[in-house]
Amino acid sequence: MSRTLVQPVGQKRLTNVAVVRLKKHGNRFEIACYKNKVLSWRSGVEKDLDEVLQSQIVYSNVAKGVLAKSKDLKEAFGMDDQTKICLEILEKGELQVAGKERESQLSNQFRDIATIVMQKTINPETQRPYTISMIERLMHEIHFAVDPHSSSKKQALDVIRELQKHFPIKRSPMRLRLTLPQDKFDYLAEKLSEWKTIILSKDQSGSQLSVVCEIDPGIFRDCDALVRNLQGRSEILAISVHGEGDIHADDVSTSEEPKKSNDVDRQLTEKMQKATLAPTSDVKHCTTCDALVGDAKQYREHFKSDWHKHNLKRKTRQLPPLSAEECTADMEITDSKTDLSEYSF
Repeated sequence: MSRTLVQPVGQKRLTNVAVVRLKKHGNRFEIACYKNKVLSWRSGVEKDLDEVLQSQIVYSNVAKGVLAKSKDLKEAFGMDDQTKICLEILEKGELQVAGKERESQLSNQFRDIATIVMQKTINPETQRPYTISMIERLMHEIHFAVDPHSSSKKQALDVIRELQKHFPIKRSPMRLRLTLPQDKFDYLAEKLSEWKTIILSKDQSGSQLSVVCEIDPGIFRDCDALVRNLQGRSEILAISVHGEGDIHADDVSTSEEPKKSNDVDRQLTEKMQKATLAPTSDVKHCTTCDALVGDAKQYREHFKSDWHKHNLKRKTRQLPPLSAEECTADMEITDSKTDLSEYSF
């Protein structure tokens, strides 16, 4: 006598599932989607609903395979049409992301923000950009937290404004070519003087005058509008201007300029350290990780972090503590060894 294998209706294998959750009328409703397809649907790239949804069924808990009750659906959505409800959840719901995936996304966005800050700023004394590692360190020192729902560019501009309050850093100027009738240049020159613009060159061609200048990006729109009102035009030559010239290895022993540059960098680093370490009275120190972790709230959050937990395990084995970067690398190596041990060759 043969028996057929009966598969439970509500069972879902969570091998490639992204959950979108919507809370409404005190109830939780979830749908099971394919990974990387939800964002494509919301951006308009993906049009086929079957390519986005694992199944057109509404759950109260996807992980446990619990289906939503028809009574709850009617109370929350005013109908029990599963397809239409799935579409509403897909549009308005919150995409659930795993812990490691969220950390990876935040880490990548933090790096993107630091890169934008580096490209848009310079050291006011050397007229050169800071290194990406220094920008990231300064962002940590001002306790910057990434907002995953905001664009990287907007957050980078907020970071620049915050860094300017504490450290010697400024926006790198834009280089423009302004072309307008010669008889209207006097009024423009007065405005450029008010904006503290650096005029690099002037070139006259007939009745038109062309001016190449460097201007603060914050007043670019005002400058562009003014030039248009004067029946002229503006052309962007460079979005971000940094100090020109390279330092070669052959010049290190004979030239004094590299030494001066190193002295300036050393002085700026000392200034940043003094500015950062000034309010040390409220900074807590973790003896397990041998690191300063901020105020009382950050101190409590630090105890929940993987960094602290990993160093606790090392402490029980009488091993020295690791920094945050070393801890991340060590955990990745441990995870890879664990994965390999699960396979038999």
